[in-house]
Amino acid sequence: MTGPTGPVVVGFDGSPPSLAAAAWAAREAQRRGLRLDVLQAWPRPKHLPPGTSSGDHPVLAQLADHEGELRALAPEVAVAATSVAGDPVEALEAASREAAVLVLGSRGLGTLRGFLVGSVSQEVLRRAACPVVLVRADAEEPAGAVTVGLDLGRPAEAVLAFAFESAAVRSAPLRVVHVWSPPAGSEHMAYGAIGGLEGEASAAESSGLEQALAPWRAGHPEVEVTTELVRGKPAVGLVDAAATARLLVVGRRLRRLPLLHHHLGPVAHAAIHHVHCPVAVVPYD
Repeated sequence: MTGPTGPVVVGFDGSPPSLAAAAWAAREAQRRGLRLDVLQAWPRPKHLPPGTSSGDHPVLAQLADHEGELRALAPEVAVAATSVAGDPVEALEAASREAAVLVLGSRGLGTLRGFLVGSVSQEVLRRAACPVVLVRADAEEPAGAVTVGLDLGRPAEAVLAFAFESAAVRSAPLRVVHVWSPPAGSEHMAYGAIGGLEGEASAAESSGLEQALAPWRAGHPEVEVTTELVRGKPAVGLVDAAATARLLVVGRRLRRLPLLHHHLGPVAHAAIHHVHCPVAVVPYD
């Protein structure tokens, strides 16, 4: 099982969050042996007609300077910097179609200890064709396990592939978390019956988890894998489980209906707003 071969692309606008994202992206490109593309997109001024040179846009000089810094940070990585005069969301979405990973910056944690996610980042997270990693401005990737949330009802291969590859390139352990709930209606049963039913349900969930992971363990014998069953609501359970994670990997289901295409989902939404470490949102069919 090998990862995608497209570049690691990072969105750059000259802000501290984008600088942190670019540094994380450079290290990720070096880990994966991929090219790093630094993409700076800015809305075209109304007075600048299509086809006109971008001129002396103030971010361009900073982009050129930072390109050199990234080459020094990851000397084994080929770095290319591109500036596009156009809508940032459209430019980043287009880049995601060829990228292995798209990296965006966040302004850090707000008063509720969640990510401050700008409108551009939120829209790109909903629309990107490749995994998108959101990186906080005020913290580097911590030590610890790569953590992935697994839904046994939809054990998405794309999500597991990204999680195992991320753990492998870091030589880090992988922690697989499955959040489950007791059978519907069990709250109306006698206490003893509830305990027995929940024990059976937990055993079934554990067995299903091991079966889902068996081919991935075989394909990545170098990755140390641990599993954890968490009883409760998926969004809450996964956010709590990610407290000590190095990287959290969650899925975003692709929708076939146009009106639902850009839906992020409650688990991914909770993760990007309330998890401290970098968060990877992986689209899956």
